[in-house]
Amino acid sequence: MAEKFNAQEITNAVTQFTRPITFMLSVARLEQLPEAEFDEVAFAGRSNVGKSSMINALFNQKRLTKTSSTPGRTQQLNFFNFDNKLYLVDLPGYGYAEAPEKLVKQWQNTLKTYLRGRPNLRRVFVLIDSRRGIKKEDLEIMKMLDEAAVSYQIILTKIDKISAAELQKTLAATAEEIKKHAAALPDIIATSSEKKIGLELVKAEICSFF
Repeated sequence: MAEKFNAQEITNAVTQFTRPITFMLSVARLEQLPEAEFDEVAFAGRSNVGKSSMINALFNQKRLTKTSSTPGRTQQLNFFNFDNKLYLVDLPGYGYAEAPEKLVKQWQNTLKTYLRGRPNLRRVFVLIDSRRGIKKEDLEIMKMLDEAAVSYQIILTKIDKISAAELQKTLAATAEEIKKHAAALPDIIATSSEKKIGLELVKAEICSFF
């Protein structure tokens, strides 16, 4: 299969990610959402899948977003302005979270309503822990995105934590699953934020919306 991006497109994307990104605001309620001034891409995934770590690694920063070993630490929709060209959104982790049940339900309702109704949302990157594969909570979000016709792409995280053989099994199982989902893109990106593996492909995907 031909590569989706050529070498020059990859180089251009990597260069773009030296441009400034700034934190805008955290959104707990939908009425706090910023105006849809730019196109938007969002990062979704189960709690502790590595969303914040990925955003930090993409921009080669350590403290752009807060990372934690405690599942459910990201409790709001965190908006970032990427060079006045694009909004990046770090979404609350779904699934297990160390928080009161009522608060967890509030996060999930806000998340689902946002994903269904944001007019400038161009893509959701659904992060999957490569050690665990697609789980029930992931399938629920994928089904909801299918129904809302929101384009999404699977990113496998933490591939440095598994063997090459295990990764191939996860890639194959993931590819089979996404065939069942109308809004899922076929291209899977395998990444490690810690080892900086695969991040240039994520950058190229994001820059395709400039």
